Amino acid sequence: MSSQQIAILIDGGFFLKRLSKLVPAHQCDTPENIARCVRKLCFNHVMRLKGGSGKLWQQHLYRVFFYDAQPYDGKAHHPISNRPIEFAKSDLAKARQALFEQLRKERKLALRLGKVNRDHDWALSPRLTKTALKTRQQLAPLQGLAEQLQQATDPTQPVQLQLSAEQAQQLLAAHEFWQSIQTNDVALGLRQKGVDMRIAIDIASLTLKQQVSTIVLVAGDSDFVPAAKLARREGMEFILDPLWQNVNDDLFEHIDALQSGLNRPARDNHLPDAGQMVTAATP
Repeated sequence: MSSQQIAILIDGGFFLKRLSKLVPAHQCDTPENIARCVRKLCFNHVMRLKGGSGKLWQQHLYRVFFYDAQPYDGKAHHPISNRPIEFAKSDLAKARQALFEQLRKERKLALRLGKVNRDHDWALSPRLTKTALKTRQQLAPLQGLAEQLQQATDPTQPVQLQLSAEQAQQLLAAHEFWQSIQTNDVALGLRQKGVDMRIAIDIASLTLKQQVSTIVLVAGDSDFVPAAKLARREGMEFILDPLWQNVNDDLFEHIDALQSGLNRPARDNHLPDAGQMVTAATP
C-alpha cells in the first residue's frame, strides 16, 4: 500500500527564472526570500490537495526535491572585454551558492545538484545571429580588395575600391553592427548536466517504492513525459505546475492535473483557460 504523502519536485533553474515574473522583486531578492517562496509554493500545493487548517501541512509532505546545478567554476577570456573571467567568483555563482546553503536548512527539502560543463566556445546571442549573417552580404564588395592585393607587387602601394553609395552604406551598416556588440551579447557555451536525469530517477524511485501517492512536478518542458507515464501506469497521481507558463495541449495526456502553487501574474495573455489551471491557495 503506497503512502498518502506528497512529493514536490522543483526544477530549480526554471523556478528561479519564473519567480521574478510571479512575485515582486523585493520578495525574491535574497536567499531567505527565495526559500520563503519555495515554502509558500509547497504549502499551497499541499493545502489544495489535502485541505485542513494548514497548521500541520508538512505532515502530508514526504519531501521537497530541489534540482539545480553547481555553478561553473572554470576560467575563460572574454572576447569582447578582453578580460579574464573566473566564473566561480561571479555574482551569479555566489548568489546561487548562498541559495543552496539556505535551502539546505529547510525542513524536508533535499538538494539534487548536477553540474555545468563547458560545451562549446563563446557564441553570439541568438537574437543577433540573423543580423550577423546579413553582414556577410553587406561585406561582399570587399572581395574587390582581395583581387587587387593578389596583383599588387609592392605591399606599401595604396589600393583603391570603387563603391556605389548603396554599397558604402551596407559596409558602414556592417561595421556599426560589429562595433555595437557588447559584453553581454556573447556567452560561453555552458550546459547543465544531470538535472533531468536526477528528476527522472527520483520519479521512478518514488513510484516503484510506493513512497508517496502524489507527485507534483514544477517544470516547464516535456522532458518529464516518460517518467510521468511510468508513474501514472503504477497508479501515481501526477500533477504539473508550470508556474503559469503556457504548456502544449498534448501534455495533458500525460498528467492528472495542472495547478499552480503561486499566484497568477497580474498580466499574462499566454495562459490556459482558468478551468485548466487551479488558483493557488493562500497560507
